[in-house]
Amino acid sequence: MFRPEASMVMPCTCEQVWAVLADGWLYPLWVVGATHMRAVDDGWPQVGTKLHHSAGVWPLQISDDTEVLEVDPGSRLVLQARAFVIGSARVEITVEPLGDDRCEVTMYEYADSGPGWFMPAALQAPAVHVRNTECLSRLRDLAVNRHHA
Repeated sequence: MFRPEASMVMPCTCEQVWAVLADGWLYPLWVVGATHMRAVDDGWPQVGTKLHHSAGVWPLQISDDTEVLEVDPGSRLVLQARAFVIGSARVEITVEPLGDDRCEVTMYEYADSGPGWFMPAALQAPAVHVRNTECLSRLRDLAVNRHHA
C-alpha cells in the first residue's frame, strides 16, 4: 500500500525534536495551515489530550482541534487532526536517532473522514507530501534554533 509520507534527516537530537512536539503552543509555528493556538490541554501530549487551534486567515478562520491517539514519548506521536466541516486526518510522526546529533523524522498523514476520505491514498499523497515536507522543514528549524540567543 502506498503511504503518503514525508521524511527528513535533521541535524539535531531526537530530544530537541521531541521538545518542539511536546510544546503544544508551538504547533502553529510548524504545522502548515494552523494559524492560531487557542488552548493546550494540561498533560499534552498524553493520550486523549488536545490542542485547540484555528486554521485559515482571519476573519475566515475555522476552529478545530488535534487529539493525541497514541504516544511513545521521544519517538512516536499519533494524532487525530480535525477541521470542522472538512473532516479529519490521522497523522503519525516518528523520530529515529541516526547518531549523536542527527535524527530522521517521518510524517505519515491520510484523511480518515470527510471528503478526503473518499480519495485513495495514492491521490492524497502528492499534496500531503508537499505539505508535510514543509511542516518538517519548519519543525527542523525550531528544533535546531529555538534556544539560540
